[in-house]
Amino acid sequence: MTITEQMEFQKNTKTKVDVILDTDAYNEIDDLFAIAYMILSQERMNIKGILAAPFYSPRSLGRIRQNHSPKEGMIQSHRQILELLQVMGREDLFSLVRKGSDHFMKDETLPVYSEAAQTLVEVANAHSAENPLYVIGIAAITDIASALLIEPAIKDKVVIVWLGGDAYKYGRFDDFNAIQDIAAVRTVFESGAPIVQLPCKGVVSEFVASEKEIHQNLFGKNRLCNYLLEVTMDFMRKKEQTHSWVKVLWDVTAVAWLQTEKYMDARQELKPHLGYDRTYSTQNSNGFINYIYHIHCDELMDDLWRRLERAT
Repeated sequence: MTITEQMEFQKNTKTKVDVILDTDAYNEIDDLFAIAYMILSQERMNIKGILAAPFYSPRSLGRIRQNHSPKEGMIQSHRQILELLQVMGREDLFSLVRKGSDHFMKDETLPVYSEAAQTLVEVANAHSAENPLYVIGIAAITDIASALLIEPAIKDKVVIVWLGGDAYKYGRFDDFNAIQDIAAVRTVFESGAPIVQLPCKGVVSEFVASEKEIHQNLFGKNRLCNYLLEVTMDFMRKKEQTHSWVKVLWDVTAVAWLQTEKYMDARQELKPHLGYDRTYSTQNSNGFINYIYHIHCDELMDDLWRRLERAT
């Protein structure tokens, strides 16, 4: 699927597509909002898999949720996905959940074999350039990169929707998803697969909800909303020392790209090379990328709250 065809797809809001989500669900609470948003958008998305991605959060990083290895992060995420599905009463989706990589890619030639990567290959092979599988990556991207190395031909059967990197205007990237897994990011960008990039700092970082807004829109609505509120409040109490805070709901935006074009603005950009020194370069670029440069935050936030409120 070309960049032009991707943009045309966005205008056809009646099109229903097959989707796989790769998520480090335990890393931050926004993953839970993204998973729930996807499940509550099944008039638009056929869910073909939910993959538990690795993440590494040692004590030295000072993050709220910690672990001792990427493998432990993946296991934590797998457990978190199942817990959320149970809260939503969607145990029927348990069979679509897969464990991902137990470590990050060490270079750009060796895939990490996992249930997640194998599932991606199998599901993608049932698709085509005319009817692609949409692969949403909201985590370290080793699972996706590994699938592309295991079966390079799937590059013509998928569209990668990646939340990662930072806005190109900065000339470099420092986001958690990319810097843990640069070899995998480079592999995906050099694979030839169509890519939609939602940069973190400078674009998606604008998609924030305040403590008051989160409480007003979740409290007492239903079991799912109460669960998300409890998890969010607990997370933010540990993170913030102030009495008032805002939270970026990063991962929701990647799922929302599949909803409708009205939630974000995109343009074609030269596909950058991502360096191990965390810089972007378009010298000798091998194509174009669908680059999201603006999120219509109010419209998307309204849709998120509306869908969560009507969950049963």
